[in-house]
Amino acid sequence: MATVLTVKALESLKPEPDRREIPDGLLPGLYYILQPSGKSSWAVRYRLNGKPAKHTIGNYPSVDLKLARNLGRAALAKVAAGVDPRDEKKAAKVAAAVPANDFVEAVAARFISHYAKRQLKAKTARDVERMLDKEVVEPWRGRRLSQIAKADIHHLLDDIVERGSPITANRTLAWFRRLCGWGVERGLIAANPCAGIRAPAAETARDRVLSDEELEAVWQAAETLEPPYGAFIKLLVLTGARRNEVADMTWRELDLDAKRWTLPKERSKNEREHVVPLSDSAVAILKAVPRIGEGDLVFTLNGRSRITGFHRTKQRLDALLPSDAAPWTLHDLRRTFASGCARLGVAVHVVEAALNHRSGSIRGVAAVYNRYSYDTEKRAALAAWARHVEVLITGKPARNVVEMARASP
Repeated sequence: MATVLTVKALESLKPEPDRREIPDGLLPGLYYILQPSGKSSWAVRYRLNGKPAKHTIGNYPSVDLKLARNLGRAALAKVAAGVDPRDEKKAAKVAAAVPANDFVEAVAARFISHYAKRQLKAKTARDVERMLDKEVVEPWRGRRLSQIAKADIHHLLDDIVERGSPITANRTLAWFRRLCGWGVERGLIAANPCAGIRAPAAETARDRVLSDEELEAVWQAAETLEPPYGAFIKLLVLTGARRNEVADMTWRELDLDAKRWTLPKERSKNEREHVVPLSDSAVAILKAVPRIGEGDLVFTLNGRSRITGFHRTKQRLDALLPSDAAPWTLHDLRRTFASGCARLGVAVHVVEAALNHRSGSIRGVAAVYNRYSYDTEKRAALAAWARHVEVLITGKPARNVVEMARASP
C-alpha cells in the first residue's frame, strides 16, 4: 500500500543508482520521480482509451507537494472526461514557439498595411479594415492568432448572425480566412483555423424592389424617427445612394445653393468622384438637419462620429410597417430608386450614371471614350423621382412632368 507523501519524507529521500517512482498514497496516479542525478519531478499515470499514459506535471521543488496534488487532480479529471492532458501541453509548446507578434490586432494591422492596401482598391481596403477592426480585433484583442480555434470562430460568427447581420458574418469569415491564409504564408501560424468552416448564412442574388405602397409606408415610418435618422432614410430614398455614402456625408461635400452633393473618389466604391444632383425635396431635408458641434459630419449625434445602429433603425421601421410586409433591406431602397426611375422613363445609361455605375449599358470602346457626365439628365431624373415620391406621400398629382423628356435623350 502506497504511503501518503509528506514534505519531510520528500526531503529525506536520497538519489539511488536507479530511477525511482514513488506513488502518493493520497492521490492515486500521482508519482514523485527521483532521478539518479538528484533531479526530481511529478507525473500522473493513467489509462486513456485502454492504453497506459504518463503526463509530467513539473519539477520539484518548483511544483511543491500541495500544487502537485492540485495539478494531478485537474489532469485526472480531464482524463475522466476523455481529454488527454498531454495534448494541451503540446499545444502550449507550439504556441510558445510562435513569435509574440501573432497577437490578433498586430496580425490584422500588418495584413491591412502589407496586403489589403497594396492589393485591393483603396475603398475595399478601408471597408476590410473597418470590418476586421469591429468584428475580429475588438472581441479578440490581446489573444494570439495561434490560439484561435474553430470553436472560437463559430462562436464569433454565431454572435454576428444573432444580432441580425448574417451577411456581415459571411464577409467576416471570408476576410478572416484570407487573413489567416496570409498568416500561414508568413509563418505566423502553422495552419488556417478557418479551414472547413462554411459561411453561416445562405446568400442569393437579391431583386427586391419596394412597391409604391411599401415605399410610402417606409417614408411615413421615417417621419417618426428621431433626428437625424429620419432624414438619413429619406436621403436614401431620394438619391439611391449607398448607405455608407450617405452616412459618411459631410457638409463640405454639399453645395445646397447649387443643389449638388459631390461624393469624393476616396469614398466612392468605384473610386471615381460622383456628383449627385439634389432635388428640392432633398435640399429641404438637408437644410433641416441640425449641425452638431464643430465637426463636418452631416449625420451625427455627437459631432465626432457618424450615426450607427442601422440594424436597430431598420427594426424600428419594420415595427411601423404592415405586419404582412415582405422582408427588405436598406440597400433595396437603392434598387427601388433604379427601378422607379426606369418605370418613369429614364434611360438605363442615365440611371447607371445616377447610381455611379460605369460598366453596365455602355461597354467596350464606348465605355473607354464616353466621358460625358450626364449631369443634366441625372438632375432631371432625380427631380422626377422626387416628384413621384412626393405624389406617393401627399396624394396630390405631380406638378410638372416636362423634365422627364430631358432625362431620356
